Amino acid sequence: MLHLLYILAFTCLAFLAVGNLIRNLIRISADYQYSTSPASQRYPRRDRPVPHPEFIDDSGNFIDEPLLIMKSIAVEDARQKLESLYESPPENSAP
Repeated sequence: MLHLLYILAFTCLAFLAVGNLIRNLIRISADYQYSTSPASQRYPRRDRPVPHPEFIDDSGNFIDEPLLIMKSIAVEDARQKLESLYESPPENSAP
């Protein structure tokens, strides 16, 4: 009896999977036909890429220069710098 229940459950899952596959193929086909139709070429979408706010300066102009420059250093140099930071006492700044 339990075997029949498993067979029935997996049969239902198989039908759902195949149905989902067919729906996705139809949707992909419709999207492809829409993107290649003459009407979509006459009226193109206005999806301009919007730049990230960090790439815009205070006046609203696009910044076309690197904001962060990273220097490559050896692992041993980085380890020595981190150890010196860790071992050095914190500086007390008097207000």
